[in-house]
Amino acid sequence: MRTFDFAPLYRSSVGFDQIANMMDRVLSNDGATQSYPPYNIEKLDDDAYRISIAVAGFSDSDLSVEVRDKALIVSANKADEDEGKTYLHRGIATRAFERRFHLADHVQVIGAAHTDGMLHIELERQVPEALKPRTIQIASDAAATHKDVVDAKSVN
Repeated sequence: MRTFDFAPLYRSSVGFDQIANMMDRVLSNDGATQSYPPYNIEKLDDDAYRISIAVAGFSDSDLSVEVRDKALIVSANKADEDEGKTYLHRGIATRAFERRFHLADHVQVIGAAHTDGMLHIELERQVPEALKPRTIQIASDAAATHKDVVDAKSVN
C-alpha cells in the first residue's frame, strides 16, 4: 500500500490542516476493519441526509450516538448474554463496534431512531444567514452620479 507524507503540506500552509487530516484518514483506512456494521448514507433533500446502520441484535441501551469535534461517533457494546448457549451456526454478529463519520461544516445531527434493527440518524446542513449567497441591487448610473455630485451653488 502507498503511504503519503503530508509533512510538507503542514509546514508550508496555514489553515489547511483539515484537508490534510481528511486525506490522511482516507488513505489510512483499513477496509477489513470498516465493513461492520453495514450502513447507507442517503441524500433526502438539498440540505438533509440520513445515515442508516444495520444494528440487528442491539437494543437502545446498547447503542450510543455522540457528536464530538465535527465527528459523528456511533458505537455499540452488548453485554455477553451467550454464556451457557451452544450455537450450531452463529451468523448474527453482535460484537462491539465504533463507526465514525466526519461531518462537514454546518452539518448538525437532528435526531436518531432505532426501529426494526436499523439505526437511522438524521442530519441537516444549517448554513448561517451571513454565509448564504445574497443578491445585491444594482443602481442605475443616474442615481449613482447624483449621489456623489455636490451642487456648486450650495458650496459657494
